[in-house]
This record gives sequence, C-alpha cells and structure tokens, in this order.
Amino acid sequence: MLTFALAVFFLIITPGPGVLSTAGVGASYGARAGLRYLVGLFLGTNLVALAVVSGLAAVLLADPRLRIVLFTLSFGYLAYLAFRIAFAGSKLAFIERASPPGLSGGILLQIMNPKAYAVNTALYTGFGFLPDSYWGEVLVKFLIMNTIWAPIHLLWLWAGIKVHQLDLSPRTHSIINKAMAASMLIVVLLAGLEMA
Repeated sequence: MLTFALAVFFLIITPGPGVLSTAGVGASYGARAGLRYLVGLFLGTNLVALAVVSGLAAVLLADPRLRIVLFTLSFGYLAYLAFRIAFAGSKLAFIERASPPGLSGGILLQIMNPKAYAVNTALYTGFGFLPDSYWGEVLVKFLIMNTIWAPIHLLWLWAGIKVHQLDLSPRTHSIINKAMAASMLIVVLLAGLEMA
C-alpha cells in the first residue's frame, strides 16, 4: 500500500495538464475561479478513475481509430484551454478576455486528459495489495488517491494564485501564462505519444 501511495504522489505531482492548468487558472483568474475549476478537476479525475476500473476506458480505447478521434478531440480542447490561459488579460485586439474555465471546464479537461487515463490505468491495474477483494482494493485506492490528489492540486493552485497576486508587469505575467500554456501542450503531446 505504501508503494501505491508513493506512486500516486509522484505521478500526480509531476506536471500534467491538470496541475499546470490549475496553476494557470489561478495565475490568470485568481482564487475564486481557481477553486471552482479545481472542484471540476476533482470530479473529472474521479469519473476517469471510474471509467478505468469499470473497464469502459479499455473498451473505448481498444479501437485505434476511436483512440485517434478521442486524442484529436482531447488535444483540441486542451489547446483551446491553453490559448485561454496564455492570453488571459491580453490587450491584443482580436482576443477578448474570456471568462475563466469553471466547474464544467475542469470536468471536461480531465475527461479529455490523456495523462489522466494513463495514470489511472497504471495505478488501478498495478500495485495490487488486496488480491482477494478487487472492489475493496479499488475503494482503498480511491481513498488514497483523493487524499494525495487534493493537497497537491491545492498547492499548484496556491502557486498560481501567488503569481496572480504579485505586482508583475503585464509583459511578465503574459510570459508566465504563455509558458504554462506551452508546458501543458507539451505534456499532452507526450502523454498522447505514450498512449499510441
């Protein structure tokens, strides 16, 4: 069980679309918007975990054509979210300050996040510790994952909020937002290559 908990910690704390977008929303829109988004991510990550443990994800991802369609939709949504983070508060005339991604945005991100499926599949299919009780093990894993997931994401949100509160020049803030957005897209591409 300790090995599982350590794997959860290191797989979740490493930058992926979830934590990077959490910091990005915090940095771009502040605490209130960040917390709404974070609740959506929490619900979304548990929906992905349910899809993995029920076998639904395996059925959907078994068809290579469907996998390509889902990855394309996923990348498109994550690119859109990265664009919103990158240009939040921008003075460019063709970009209107969009409202922050809220609860539904967080849920959608996790459902579309290839890293979420890869991490959940690795954690729920490996690290067995209750061989005689599959659903008992799944329940304990859900508890451990959520106990670790919440503080890590709150920490990333806090880091983003601190950036938001700093008296940075618009140019510096824009550079930070664009760096977070670019990092998010790179991680999505790497997760997609891993799943291919």
